[in-house]
Amino acid sequence: MPHTLPLTETLLSAVGGVPALADPLDSSPRSRVWRVRRADGRPVIVKQITDDGDAGADADARFARELAGLRLAGRGSVAPALLAADPAARVLVLEYVDDLGRTDDWMPGYADALARLHTLTGPDDAGALPAWTGPTAADAESFLALARALDVPVPAEVPNELAGLLQRLDPTGHHALLHGDPCPGNDLRTADGVRFVDFERASLGNGLMELAYFRIGFPTCWCALSVTAAPLTEVEAVYRTTWRDVTGTDVPGDLADACAGWLIQGDALVERAHRGTADQLARVPVEDFEWGYVSARERLVHRLDVVAGLTRDHDHLHALGRLGSALATRLLERWPGLRPLPTADARPWYQ
Repeated sequence: MPHTLPLTETLLSAVGGVPALADPLDSSPRSRVWRVRRADGRPVIVKQITDDGDAGADADARFARELAGLRLAGRGSVAPALLAADPAARVLVLEYVDDLGRTDDWMPGYADALARLHTLTGPDDAGALPAWTGPTAADAESFLALARALDVPVPAEVPNELAGLLQRLDPTGHHALLHGDPCPGNDLRTADGVRFVDFERASLGNGLMELAYFRIGFPTCWCALSVTAAPLTEVEAVYRTTWRDVTGTDVPGDLADACAGWLIQGDALVERAHRGTADQLARVPVEDFEWGYVSARERLVHRLDVVAGLTRDHDHLHALGRLGSALATRLLERWPGLRPLPTADARPWYQ
């Protein structure tokens, strides 16, 4: 094992004493994960949030978010149960969830579980997690600068539309439990439904920001995917129906706003380690950079097309949609080799 299993006295009782076996599992640079077989033969998961190098700069905050997120998610069957935690060591002991593996029809169950996750919290939970943080005025200006750099005229109404968008995306008054990174690989399919893992970016906000993943191409994920036509209609209907069944109300907010919010965030073009390090939209005219197997320009064209389609008859984003359509056209004119995103039925599998 490359690292010592971090079981303190506090945690040994949760695993039933000294474990019989501990197998390290693949994980991000931000954590270490083991499947531990207890003395009684039952498995559990041990996860340690790391403070190694750049990945550890916010280790304490990530641990606090994951711990709070798991506790809140424990109100429903949408995450592994939290069995024990040692904040000093930044270690969690979690229920082992047996993943059933590949299925081509994965999205409806995912959408149902996402809605159930989002409905677990309400106004009384304000402060239990940080509020969701979305695009800023600097993001809006970067988006406008991108249009100018590509010689695409900006309709006069767009700056005011963007200012209004930022106001509408304010998370105040929204208290859905957001996963923060609900990507393929962070969802496990079980006999009782989907369970989400890795709550290091959990927050409270508007659930539409994560329902938008289906349309906007899974913006925080290395495996950008496209969902269209009947599958898209089905998953959004599943989400809204589950929300209504649980809460008795309709999903608040505007999906077009959520998608436009993801569009103008340059940091949603790069992996987490590179967010906040540069103006990513400013890089697009001069270089194409890959994350996973999809390039930044390819991600951007998909998002531009989505927002253009959603806002053709939109009361508050009509001009932004026209700008988005013109930008997508310009990108494809300059770089005709840009590929469409892979379809969601081709999602990568980690098993």
